[in-house]
Amino acid sequence: MADGIRDKVAILGMGCTVFGERWESDAGDLLLEAFLECLDDAGIEKKEIQAAWIGNHIDEVNIGKGGVYLANALHLPMIPVTRVENFCASGTEAFRGACYAVASGAYDIVLAAGVEKLKDVGYGGLPDSPALGQLVRLLSPNATAPGLFAQLATAYAAKYGLPMEKIKEAMTHISWKSHQNGAKNPRAHLRRAVTTDQITDSPFVAFPLGLFDCCGVSDGSAMAIVTTPEIARSLKPNQDLVMVKALQIAVSSGAEALYHKWDGATVETTRLAAKRAYAEAGIKNPREEISMMEVHDCFSVTEMVTMEDLHISPPGGAPDDILSGFFDLDGQIPCQSDGGLKCFGHPIGASGLRMIYEVYNQLLKRWPEDRLVKNARLGLTHNLGGIPAQNICSISILGIS
Repeated sequence: MADGIRDKVAILGMGCTVFGERWESDAGDLLLEAFLECLDDAGIEKKEIQAAWIGNHIDEVNIGKGGVYLANALHLPMIPVTRVENFCASGTEAFRGACYAVASGAYDIVLAAGVEKLKDVGYGGLPDSPALGQLVRLLSPNATAPGLFAQLATAYAAKYGLPMEKIKEAMTHISWKSHQNGAKNPRAHLRRAVTTDQITDSPFVAFPLGLFDCCGVSDGSAMAIVTTPEIARSLKPNQDLVMVKALQIAVSSGAEALYHKWDGATVETTRLAAKRAYAEAGIKNPREEISMMEVHDCFSVTEMVTMEDLHISPPGGAPDDILSGFFDLDGQIPCQSDGGLKCFGHPIGASGLRMIYEVYNQLLKRWPEDRLVKNARLGLTHNLGGIPAQNICSISILGIS
């Protein structure tokens, strides 16, 4: 019986660019920037990489439809290169392909990359996608991403009988916390701490979401080199290893949008993927066992409901946990220790690997003391693509060995 890939894959090295408005760089420049760090961290030569996966969403602007762009940009030695795309989970999808390749025994050392030049598409937000656009037009011809995610807040308030003021207060704390963390991170796009008054006084985008409740648009790249635990130990005998404990993905069937059972206050794929990931990793009580999280905070309300969808906060309890500081950098389970999408922006193909990069380096205790998660042993990343009623959720769990 299949039992997943727990402890069958180790991360040998990772790299990540500075995220931002990288007008001076094309996608190849960003890939090279991340690759040089990744290769140096892994301590191997390029010729030792046997296969590669790259995640990228908008092929027309960025890298085209195949794997040739990555092979050209990095001058890879004519190895298999596969391009994957799964909406906003594209970066984690590349990581999943690379990990499965190693776990299967097909290859020993594999590269996973993600990149997006989102500023180059010329949109103020995420550009329309044919498949997602068709669904949104069926549901509501005037729908926008902020508008659709804002409905999570009103549905959540109605479900638990909570005043909207409390929901907005929790969302404000989420944005404040992320900016506090992002201000300490030299690779973040937005590096200025903000006050709660600045957040609450900002203009509405889609009630109750204000300007500071929405993530920005940016360019960036991140990547990982993965291998077997045996090879990793031979190459790094005196270093802790970051092992892949679980990789799970769940994709909407359309049931949420088409049937009445969904209450609109949760993201069903996250709940399912989380349960599968915890089972694969052997986690019984995530609230007690998870050390840190990087979640898909495209909007502050998304992070709020995700705390319950990940089975961390009890039903209706996420606002109280958030306001108590439970998810702050010095809290029990720090969330968005690097600033999250809120401060990095969301270059689609890179975001999932950027989250993994943060967990990887936190587990290895590489960051300065003022932004280090204390006693981190087990980290989770949550990558969400689509809209609340139709989406893809990819979850990874990483741990020290």
